[in-house]
Amino acid sequence: MDQQVDQSAKLIWSYMKMNHHLRPADVILVCGSNDIRVAERAVELFHSGLAPTLVFSGGRGNFTTDWEETEAEKFAAKAIDMGVPEAAILVENESSNTGENIKFSYNMLQIRKMLPRTVILVQKPFMERRTYATFMKQWPDCDVTAMVTSPNIEFEDYHHSGLNKVEIMHTMVGDLQRIMEYPKLGFQIDQYVPEDVIA
Repeated sequence: MDQQVDQSAKLIWSYMKMNHHLRPADVILVCGSNDIRVAERAVELFHSGLAPTLVFSGGRGNFTTDWEETEAEKFAAKAIDMGVPEAAILVENESSNTGENIKFSYNMLQIRKMLPRTVILVQKPFMERRTYATFMKQWPDCDVTAMVTSPNIEFEDYHHSGLNKVEIMHTMVGDLQRIMEYPKLGFQIDQYVPEDVIA
């Protein structure tokens, strides 16, 4: 990856991360993916006392079709291995995209009469902004406060066995396009995109 492309990637990466200040919440909602570090970050928050319940959401996506278990099941197993009681975990394993993560988790919590007033969303670093924008549009209850976080990793240190830097860059560009286009389709709230990020 040449220097100019690398710089552009870092700009998009920084824009995608929202750097929310986290405070105690009712639920930690973890969006499934191919990166187990997302589950580890959620467990870190749980053990810090930021919420009493972990919701793992995710069936199988583009990068996890060959997994024996769903993303949510794999994340939940990791959480249990890291000392989270099973009673503190809920699993939603039918969703296949971010919008479904949000809607299906809402439905599950509504059935259990556990609808939260505050939610901490956990996702990959370069998907923070899109996840937050999707939640704020797709969560049926408007009287909710959401925060978003991710594993504390910078672009140059984000190595994953399933994706190289070029593939991550392409994924981020795709997410940036969704951030600009999806509000028109009713999938996300509007987000300001600086000119230097678009360029």
